[in-house]
Amino acid sequence: MANKNLFQTLFGARQPVPDTRNESGGPAWSLSNEQALALFAATGCLEQTFYATGKEQLEAVLALANACEPRFVAQTAVFAREQGCMKDLPALLCAVLAVRDGALLASVFPRVIDSGKMLRNFVQIVRSGQVGRKSLGTLPRRLVRDWFAARSEQQLFDASIGASPSLADIVKMVHPKPATPARGNLYAYLIGKPFDASLLPAEVQQFELFKLGVAALPDISFQFLSALPLDEAQWRTIAQRASWTTLRLNLNTFQRHGVFACAETTALLAARLGDAEQVRRAKAFPYQIMTTLFHLDAEIPAGIRQALTTALDLSTANVPTLPGRTVVAVDISGSMQSPVTGHRKGSTTAATCLDTAALFAAAILRQNPGATVIPFHDRVCDVVLDASAPVLTTSAQLRALPSGGTNCSAVLALLNQRRESADTVIYLSDNQSWVDAGQGTGTAMLAEWRRFKHRNRAARLVCIDLQPYRTVQAPVADDVVHVGGFSDQVFEVLRTVAERDRSPDLWVDRIRKVAI
Repeated sequence: MANKNLFQTLFGARQPVPDTRNESGGPAWSLSNEQALALFAATGCLEQTFYATGKEQLEAVLALANACEPRFVAQTAVFAREQGCMKDLPALLCAVLAVRDGALLASVFPRVIDSGKMLRNFVQIVRSGQVGRKSLGTLPRRLVRDWFAARSEQQLFDASIGASPSLADIVKMVHPKPATPARGNLYAYLIGKPFDASLLPAEVQQFELFKLGVAALPDISFQFLSALPLDEAQWRTIAQRASWTTLRLNLNTFQRHGVFACAETTALLAARLGDAEQVRRAKAFPYQIMTTLFHLDAEIPAGIRQALTTALDLSTANVPTLPGRTVVAVDISGSMQSPVTGHRKGSTTAATCLDTAALFAAAILRQNPGATVIPFHDRVCDVVLDASAPVLTTSAQLRALPSGGTNCSAVLALLNQRRESADTVIYLSDNQSWVDAGQGTGTAMLAEWRRFKHRNRAARLVCIDLQPYRTVQAPVADDVVHVGGFSDQVFEVLRTVAERDRSPDLWVDRIRKVAI
């Protein structure tokens, strides 16, 4: 008999040798600089995750941004902001461009730095010295001045909420030139210098008069009013005027101030929360709506809860119908208990990676009733799911399963053992497999995938990475797609896969197509 160690099959000898170890010590492949930067931009919040600190994330992103071509950095910043709705990473990438390529920074600045929050992020990052400079410099200073010039007095007043730095601090830094006496007067008002109240925008005048007790409740941003002594009727007015996102984020506050004591107001607010168009415009991540549901006070009316459940289903309506048979592997291991956006002092999200993975799996199952969902940790877990059940109900079943170590090959091994077929296999995981380490020269997941492909020639593996790490268990290939994030852009990639796009690096290609 031939020596089996010398004459191994396709599944062993021809598998490339992993070039690194993952965060849990298991064999893995490194992502390219562009692939890793794209993943960090979609999932990184510069906060502590299960395996990495915020400082380590920052150092990794800076190294990647400096290793990639400036044009790709600019495209990633735009993609992460416009498509991924991220905040910290796009601002950081703009700060990197301030050092590397001013022309590219100028071209993407208005698209990425599109709010007062984003402006404060950008200025804070540049002045921190982390990107190689501690002052704004000539070009960034001009871009910030242009940012002020492009906005109305009302928009600047709304953007003045927030600190570290405040908008007033930034005005003092860059000294924007007022085009009109009214604009100069507003700048004086913002930075605490003498001003002419008659030249302030009408809303600001009303706000100042309201604080003196001589005017009605002004129609301004909720944050300006929340610390003032208000009666129940005024709180109801604020809730009715609030944006969809402000309403969602402050339901408990409104409950404490008696807003839902009025049945008419409750019905109105519930209708808004469950309105498909308002949910779409709000661009809320599914996990954010789920987190809101987790934290609702017990006294919140049932109609409000039901409206949020409807909003959750609407936020996942972008899930495509996938052709053929679909298998969804859901990682329920211990590391998936980490907050999906990392540990942030004072504001750590209640939503874990597992919560998000379970939610996405439930949404995929709801849209694809013939799909098979297989949870795993160090082994596969049995679960019976109802595809017609609400997304929240199905995700709760998955979250309630017992946990363990991480064995990413377990699901594929089970499919191979049963000689089952599928057209698309989707993994929802942080990809930090270690239980199956040491089984051959490569990773067990890639070996099992190759066995699976031997029987399913047209199948594709889609790995949805929920955490910003630089390693994977199966390298990017024509039949292996990696996508990062927890926005509905994940569903857009699934749609592209369903259309049988055979791009060898689909996620990076989407970023490269961003026009700048």
